[in-house]
Amino acid sequence: MQRTSDKDFWATLLLCLFVGVLGIHRFYVGKIGTGVIWLLTGGVFGIGWIVDLILIILGSFTDKQGNVIRPH
Repeated sequence: MQRTSDKDFWATLLLCLFVGVLGIHRFYVGKIGTGVIWLLTGGVFGIGWIVDLILIILGSFTDKQGNVIRPH
């Protein structure tokens, strides 16, 4: 069983929904390297942003330590 992240699910979801193409949600969860890639490529041309959005909604998106971000 995976541990739950201390990052807020709703903050992550809203950041991804509104500024996900810029990778702001990735910076928020500590994934700085991929955040920069999202920022420079427009969310990997929109595909990565959609994948992240789906993963967050399904409760499978993780923070930098690999902890799952789920609603509390």
